[in-house]
Amino acid sequence: MHRRRRTAFLLSAALVTAAPLLTACGSDAHPGAAAVVGDDRITVSQLENRVNEVRTAQRAATKGEAQYEQAIAKSGGLARDTLHGMVLDRVLHRAAQDADVTVTRKEIQQARAGLEEQAGGAKAFEVTWLQRYGVPPERIDDNLRVQIEAQKLAARLGADTSQPAFWKSLSEASKKLGVDLNPRYGTWDVEKSSRVDAKLPWLREVTQAESRQPA
Repeated sequence: MHRRRRTAFLLSAALVTAAPLLTACGSDAHPGAAAVVGDDRITVSQLENRVNEVRTAQRAATKGEAQYEQAIAKSGGLARDTLHGMVLDRVLHRAAQDADVTVTRKEIQQARAGLEEQAGGAKAFEVTWLQRYGVPPERIDDNLRVQIEAQKLAARLGADTSQPAFWKSLSEASKKLGVDLNPRYGTWDVEKSSRVDAKLPWLREVTQAESRQPA
């Protein structure tokens, strides 16, 4: 994945690609897990709950079935994107800890207040964040924490989030944590700190068969 695109994903929680599949049973090494990041186990159920939060928010923010279907179409691959974000958040947090970077509640509140003012109010801001970045209202503060953490980490390294020094710190954190994804959701590229689709013939066949089933 291009470095600029990965930066955009990290700082905006933007959505990428691939069909969402939530029926995974877990890898042989970690049954029921979508991913294992260090001592933290992200279950398929937790991932599914996160995806449902987005879908529920999209339903509430749209008028009629047609608009809702359009919102879904624009956020295809939500499960894999969401897992990517959940893993990357943990990797970033580890890198920030290693660099003695912290984010305060006050910093999050100040950032949110400024963004709400720019958007024309709290509600408008929530809708914008959902439509643009796929972040539901209840996860906005978490998302802002990640963005601030990334910016402060980059500043500590004397770089910005597009430069090699920043991504090297994430790569080192990935190695320390030992990220392990369920093959259904791809693999984790330690050097790029990014999820990549697994190239497994049996997985492609299952994916295609399930994608043809009615919702």
